[in-house]
Amino acid sequence: MTMQQAIPSGGKGMDGVIKLALLAVGGQGGGVLTGWIEAVARANGYVCQATSVAGVAQRTGATVYYIEMAPAGPRNPVFSLMPAAGDVDIMVTAEMMEAGRSIIRGFVTPDRTTLITSTHRALAVSEKMVPGDGIASSEEVIAAAEVAARRFIAADFDALAIGQGSVISASMFGAIAGAEVLPFPREAFEAAIKAGGKGAEASLRAFAAGFAAAQGPISLPAVAAAVTAAPTGSARLLAEWQALADRAGRMPAAVAEMAVLGLRKVVEFQDLAYGATYLDRVEAVLARDGGSFELSKQAAKYIANAMAYDDVIRVADLKTRAGRAERIAAEMGAKAGNVVQLTEFLHPRAEEIVGLLPAKLGAKVEASPVWMARLDRWFNKGRRMRTDSLRAYLMLYVLGGMKRRRLGSLRHTQEVAHLERWLATAMGYLERNYDLAVEVIRCRRLVKGYSDTHARGLSKFDRVLGGIALVAGRADAADWARRLREAALQDEEGRALDGALATVKSFV
Repeated sequence: MTMQQAIPSGGKGMDGVIKLALLAVGGQGGGVLTGWIEAVARANGYVCQATSVAGVAQRTGATVYYIEMAPAGPRNPVFSLMPAAGDVDIMVTAEMMEAGRSIIRGFVTPDRTTLITSTHRALAVSEKMVPGDGIASSEEVIAAAEVAARRFIAADFDALAIGQGSVISASMFGAIAGAEVLPFPREAFEAAIKAGGKGAEASLRAFAAGFAAAQGPISLPAVAAAVTAAPTGSARLLAEWQALADRAGRMPAAVAEMAVLGLRKVVEFQDLAYGATYLDRVEAVLARDGGSFELSKQAAKYIANAMAYDDVIRVADLKTRAGRAERIAAEMGAKAGNVVQLTEFLHPRAEEIVGLLPAKLGAKVEASPVWMARLDRWFNKGRRMRTDSLRAYLMLYVLGGMKRRRLGSLRHTQEVAHLERWLATAMGYLERNYDLAVEVIRCRRLVKGYSDTHARGLSKFDRVLGGIALVAGRADAADWARRLREAALQDEEGRALDGALATVKSFV
């Protein structure tokens, strides 16, 4: 079978023109990929035209690249400047949600379109800004693609390219070749890459990986297994850790897996003794859990989150971890000999500074409007620190090493008090409504982040628990607790929560 014959019967327009559209955002090499496709077509006796319409920057819109080609003949064809709904033979998208947008715009049709997409995600601003989980469903796009496209090819072409030291444009080019949707041999595609010169070797490796992926079965996104490094330390510390891990492992199977993960988190946050305190709290919930153990499972998760809160010490520790600079350099594609400068943006409020003080002293300072205003004036300003420099790095390193002083700080005292009130509230509902107690435990997901984000989360948490108290006597109290929590997660300002609370107050 020749390459020309390999093109599906529906893969060429009635006018004999092959029409290929590409959606890509900044940094994905859409222009480079378009140039390669043009080069292949022209080198093989085709006339070709490529256009592009830039999208809005920063993930609110992709650039649309459009290529039309046809065999050279006595009369040159008239090419279009933009793709039209229902008139695209090959649709290439460099990210999963762009595949969904191409379907919505009508570029993908079951009678003719081959859809080639990468399954990885580059989150849109609208997804990132949602307080809860605002990530759009890839599964819905996959289901739509299987119906909308004549042929569907999907794999994580971004990961394939990175694995070969290249970028996604090279692996997507390989996928186009591997899909055999253009009437050109593999060697012609590779020749276009070689003609580019710079970075050709890595691009060819990524091309080969994309080619193989396109000719294999569809590789859909999977949930990655959690990867946790084995604990390291002295024999004594490892023995203590194992004793704690065994203690967590003896819990019911439904709880044990989450408890071991939570134990790792809190020990990494502080120390082994802190891990023992975590297990004490989980076991206290478990001792009263006469249901399906869902209460204890959720408690194991959210108690760990509450105990491993984000404070100044943790932020500084994370920014000075071993290997962080190397990881960032690798993500930026820095080569040996490149100079990488790393600038951290810090904006501490007076509350963060006071939170570092010993509990009694911090409480006195926090109660003084004069001192709080003074600290805010001194510290509450944007600071840029070059952590690739020794001075800035040492400042954060010393701050991140203050774990031993954390448990006596005002911030820790406040976090513990809030944790205990939350658990007491949940357990207070346990006897009369097990499901409501579970929902109150889950409400802890509202509290996260650092600085202003943390403060907003606390405010929403308190308002949700206040609303739950109003409906606690109802048979559907658990359902209303879930509705209030989900409303709080819908927007940063809390408008949805305002509406939900107004509804609750209208019938109590």
